[in-house]
Amino acid sequence: MKGWLGISLGDATGVGPEVTLKALAAEAASDDTKYLLLGDDGVLARLNHQLALQLPLQKFSNYAAAGRFFCLNPSVSSLPPSLPAGSAPAAHLAVDALREAGRRCLRGELEAMVTAPVNKEAIIRAGHKFVGQTEFLSELAGAGRTAMMLLGMDERGRWLRVALATVHIAIKAVPEKLTAEKIALAIELAAQACRDLDLARAKVAVCGLNPHAGEGGEFGDEEIKTIGPAVESMRKRGFDVVGPLSGDTVFYYALRGDFDAVVAMYHDQGLAPLKAVAFDSGINWTLGLPFIRTSPDHGTAYDIVGKGIAQPGSMIAAIRLAKQLARKRG
Repeated sequence: MKGWLGISLGDATGVGPEVTLKALAAEAASDDTKYLLLGDDGVLARLNHQLALQLPLQKFSNYAAAGRFFCLNPSVSSLPPSLPAGSAPAAHLAVDALREAGRRCLRGELEAMVTAPVNKEAIIRAGHKFVGQTEFLSELAGAGRTAMMLLGMDERGRWLRVALATVHIAIKAVPEKLTAEKIALAIELAAQACRDLDLARAKVAVCGLNPHAGEGGEFGDEEIKTIGPAVESMRKRGFDVVGPLSGDTVFYYALRGDFDAVVAMYHDQGLAPLKAVAFDSGINWTLGLPFIRTSPDHGTAYDIVGKGIAQPGSMIAAIRLAKQLARKRG
């Protein structure tokens, strides 16, 4: 990647700024990418000093400026040096940074963006209507056909890639919200993701919703009425897809390489196995946006803020994937 990568710093009272700086220090020598860090530059300067990273941070003025690590505060004011976890000023800035990074991607000024963790509860409490960063960016871009994919590699180098048919909704709402159209979209975007990653194939497995994929209707009929027909329709369209398969075994077969991606029916069905095998290196990738967006697959971790122990592995992986995808789009 030879252009600009934007990173929205997320909740400044969380670990987002810390893992971002640590990740950039680890990645600095790998290429000549320029980084635009959207958030509070004072927070970054203090962390850069406290962590003894010595990154050459500078305020952003224009894209022609010499240097590689630039800070841009999209807000009219700076954050005070010490804020309680989940405070309103930090929540407001997190939303401003996310919006600004997205707009710059839409204008073609950034080749990709990475989003550090935010706290949804804090953002909503601060007065914003907010479901998640995926939904926020989809609305900003006017993109109605998006899906969340989580991917990560275990200690043996085996990848698990999981696309979600539904995302941030209550479990009791899943059967009602789960439609053949959503399942088909997740299959389509998962297959395209495999091609974007230059995989040799794009074999997709689809989970059932109920235990044992419903046992022929004994434990629910969503597999018969909704999931099965969606899979069959995508198979007729030429997709290499199988299912519905039992959610308690499909991830084992995917991890050993039988499938290249899995479509899960709801959030925790897909994220629990992913985090079990790649907790420190998982990546959240929004499929279907008109620009590249990745994110570390962890939260704000308020309990370890200020201790200097936050691990940057997931942020490093998110940055590397964003750059890999940007090079391919090139």
